Amino acid sequence: MTLRLYDTVTRALRDFVPLTPGHASVYLCGATVQGEPHIGHVRSGVAFDVLRRWLLAHDYDVAFVRNVTDIDDKILNKAAEAGRPWWEWAATYERSFDWAYQQLGVLPPSAEPRATGHITQMVDMMQRLIDNGHAYAAAGDVYFDVASFPDYGKLSGHKLDDVHQGESEAAGKRDPRDFTLWKAAKPGEPSWPTPWGPGRPGWHLECSAMAVFYLGHEFDIHCGGMDLVFPHHENEIAQAKCAGDGFARYWLHNGWVTKSGEKMSKSLGNVLSVPNVLKLVRPQELRYYLGSAHYRSMLEYSEEALQEAAIAYRRCESFVMRTVERAGEVHVGKWTEEFAAVLDDDLNVPAALAEIHGRVREGNIALESGDSEGALTLAAQVRAMLGILGVDPLDPQWTVAADSSVAMGALDVLVQAELDRRQQARAEKNWAVADEVRDRLAAAGIAVTDTPSGPEWSLERSSSNESGT
Repeated sequence: MTLRLYDTVTRALRDFVPLTPGHASVYLCGATVQGEPHIGHVRSGVAFDVLRRWLLAHDYDVAFVRNVTDIDDKILNKAAEAGRPWWEWAATYERSFDWAYQQLGVLPPSAEPRATGHITQMVDMMQRLIDNGHAYAAAGDVYFDVASFPDYGKLSGHKLDDVHQGESEAAGKRDPRDFTLWKAAKPGEPSWPTPWGPGRPGWHLECSAMAVFYLGHEFDIHCGGMDLVFPHHENEIAQAKCAGDGFARYWLHNGWVTKSGEKMSKSLGNVLSVPNVLKLVRPQELRYYLGSAHYRSMLEYSEEALQEAAIAYRRCESFVMRTVERAGEVHVGKWTEEFAAVLDDDLNVPAALAEIHGRVREGNIALESGDSEGALTLAAQVRAMLGILGVDPLDPQWTVAADSSVAMGALDVLVQAELDRRQQARAEKNWAVADEVRDRLAAAGIAVTDTPSGPEWSLERSSSNESGT
């Protein structure tokens, strides 16, 4: 069966026919590295990692690009509030996102370009847009002329008269519907030289420029969260098309992680950071949970739902492990036809999981009846199918992590004892002892961050954001 994907532009399922046979080019809008990643941030990484694994399983050569937005109003504002350099702030949280993706077994991208590393490509795209009559410069800013593109709104369904970019009023902007390609330099902000004056890129410009640079003037699939449909992806299309690029042939969007019916975001105060959620379940269980709903549907978070997903995964894991114990080594087999059919149907992971659990039930019956060969065959199928979803229990990603978790647990006991000693010293205003504890932990590669709920430690985070003793 041919892979069929739901294309946001046509609002219909379409057969996936790659631009080049045997090759798939995919661009995923990645993180704006302004703070710790929460589980809503990484859902797209998990969802489209399944797409990538399914393409790889069918022998596609996959070029998968996921960008990093490392210059942005939010990054600049938060860095300034914390009294940190903007570039350090961005680098710190870029590492946090990398850590989160690694923990969840998301395959590393073919390329992970940063916005600040592609100013040349952005300047080139702006020049093409100005030359083609679709953009204009005003007082150091550069704007895209929305009315010059007749197809504007085709992706999102917005009517041109109803468009509002969410940008503030600015002198020189001809039409409030126009959006910013380039922002003129402001005191204290980073800037780069251009023919129109120094400044920094607008949010939308970077992805169009980087996608074309890495994947070509036309490529197969562009992915991202549904919150990016407008204005970000609508503006990406406008920029690229008006610059003369064919751009993406399919547009895929994943649903949000919600809490109490609302999109998970910092402004709602309902953020669940990946490190915090990983205190409740193992990484493979969190990945299973994030991928368990159809990628286009909303995923309503609750701790009960998270634990139910963890239990469901453990049933699969337990069957594979019991088969190894009773029947010997389990190799990766071949997925079932039913599994392939539902994944080919717009990556229907819920139906794929139903197929996996059906095979697990059959396998457990085989084990109990002493049918070792039958159990081995079924376990091999289960491994293959779970592997496509990124949660094969015998994958080294998870077996090594299991060994590491034991060591981390022991380390946590020791570090917590030191942190308790530090807290006691602080309460007694014994700053020398408090500093001694902190410095000893830092020398061991353990960073301490003071939070409203108490000190937290990490092996991953930079110690540069410590608030002192």
